[in-house]
Amino acid sequence: MRVTVVSGGVGGARFLRGLLAALGPGDDVTVIGNTADDIWLFGLKVCPDLDTVMYTLGDGIDEDRGWGRRDESWRAKDELAAYGVQPTWFGLGDRDLATHLVRTQMLQAGYSLSAVTAALSRRWLSTLRPAVRLLPMSDDRVETHIVIDDGQGRRAVHFQEYWVRLRAQVPAHEVVVVGQSEATPAPGVLAAVAGCDVLLVPPSNPVVSVGTVLGIPGVRAAVQSTPAPVIGVSPIIGGAAVRGMADQLLQAIGVEVSSAGVAGWYGARTAGGVLDGWLLDTRDAAGAGAVEAAGIRAKAVPLLMRDLEATTAMAQAALDLAGDVAR
Repeated sequence: MRVTVVSGGVGGARFLRGLLAALGPGDDVTVIGNTADDIWLFGLKVCPDLDTVMYTLGDGIDEDRGWGRRDESWRAKDELAAYGVQPTWFGLGDRDLATHLVRTQMLQAGYSLSAVTAALSRRWLSTLRPAVRLLPMSDDRVETHIVIDDGQGRRAVHFQEYWVRLRAQVPAHEVVVVGQSEATPAPGVLAAVAGCDVLLVPPSNPVVSVGTVLGIPGVRAAVQSTPAPVIGVSPIIGGAAVRGMADQLLQAIGVEVSSAGVAGWYGARTAGGVLDGWLLDTRDAAGAGAVEAAGIRAKAVPLLMRDLEATTAMAQAALDLAGDVAR
């Protein structure tokens, strides 16, 4: 089986871990990772979602935080702060720093982000079975900015500042993805969508993770035309985001913060959207009728990724729903 997954960071990476446990060793997975969260800091190219996928699947992630390296130290961060270097609100751990140094050196040597990601992935993903290939959504620079009002008038800030420094505690009025309309899909992205047997949308942020990937010109059309069933997993449980700030950003774009609301925003492929099936949590089962009425096959299962066993069961439910849709 060839499975393609459109993924953000923590939620997508943890879902992928369960997916690998649900698949057989002869299957393969292609992950199309969001790069609109990327940021240049201290002269280094930082790709948070790509790195979270690599570290999680390669057993190097800090499990408590869900991001960054296990057994991390922060001496470089402290030294930069001692020099007064800004920003002080975003810290690069000492072990994590090596990834960004290698990435930046390769980019400055003329390699594309796709080539760099493939090189970095060899350390973390090359021994996995099923095999995993990680692709950035685009080699072009694309950045998500959030229009906020923090008492000083409306202004746009990089997504990382909104999330890390402001902790999504100020009103978000608009999501602006700079460079998206001029970007092109990275090599292999469209082929991975067109040539898979199942396409999965994990419980990543629908606005700034999955939405940014689908917004790259050509990607949404490829998803709409793929012969594979497209199955999504709700990031909303009981009317709230399990992790992150999806609820604030859904409100900013006028989407109801509910499992059915997100499914409706993605839309059914039969009506010009991207989904054939949708997993919602058992506590949101009452919303399954609305999802079905929109033309999307719905199934209610437990969606909290408490441990690997629960996450594997959730991933298997997504694969089973894909089988149901295909029949």
